[in-house]
Amino acid sequence: MNKVAYTLITLLFVGTISAQGLKEFPITEQWLTKIESLAPSAPRVKAEIKKILVFSQHTGFYHWTIPHNDEMLKILATKSGAFEVTIARDIDSFDKKNLKQYDAIILNNSNPAGPKRDLFWDLLKKNSTLNDQRIAELSAQYEKTLMDYVSKGGGLMILHGAITVQNNSKEFSKMVGGSFDYHPKQQEMHLKEVNPNHPLVQAFKGNGFTHVDEPYFFNNAYSDYNFRPLLYIKADKLEGVKKEVSDNTIYVSWIKRHGKGRVFYTSPSHNAQSMDNPELLQFFLDGMQYVVGDLKCDDSPIGKH
Repeated sequence: MNKVAYTLITLLFVGTISAQGLKEFPITEQWLTKIESLAPSAPRVKAEIKKILVFSQHTGFYHWTIPHNDEMLKILATKSGAFEVTIARDIDSFDKKNLKQYDAIILNNSNPAGPKRDLFWDLLKKNSTLNDQRIAELSAQYEKTLMDYVSKGGGLMILHGAITVQNNSKEFSKMVGGSFDYHPKQQEMHLKEVNPNHPLVQAFKGNGFTHVDEPYFFNNAYSDYNFRPLLYIKADKLEGVKKEVSDNTIYVSWIKRHGKGRVFYTSPSHNAQSMDNPELLQFFLDGMQYVVGDLKCDDSPIGKH
């Protein structure tokens, strides 16, 4: 398929949004070749190769773009030469000994089921014969191991729905910058840079970007603004807002410190069509470089308004 035809098909997808959002499409050689051609050819910061664990398991809502994200992240790693990526789906990946070999973890739309919203509980319940009390103990241990990993210097990058991994945990919410509350229907929206001069959003050249996605709203630690926001949307520009908002500015991507470690959250990552934007691919690569500590920038929290 030539690039013109592919672009026309992509535009057709954007123009025919249903209640379920953009149409799922398979991973093909043509698509992989396209993403490889759009991906950055070099990292923004030259450094030693870092190892990243991409965790791509879910127990709740399945985002069809999970395998596309896996392939995209592998392409970013290989083409830039900056990373070695390992894709994982087993809960044992979060064992303390295993995590020590990685510089960062990427949670790839790892949505747990409701109402518990505890990915570790779900995986243990699904894949073991342990009783609920033991599952609760082990789940708490896995959460602590992950949080300790970050606080001691590990990186954590969170794609879209993976912010719900431990959504009911106040401590986890503080670490990642907030918890998922709800989202209106998928729709076209324009994301803007909070500070166009910030190194993490240089990819967008001061213009932001437009794509189709779920506009996320957040609660718990989000209201503390214990992060450095990168991208935002305006609530009054959205359709289907269910609750009155105290601040019309809704941050949908941010960075922050947690102990000695770094956290990068990006809400954009629901539809693989968004990857047609090379600036978004650069943004993801820059975020990867931030969480491993290669790309230095202001990540101080803005605090309550």
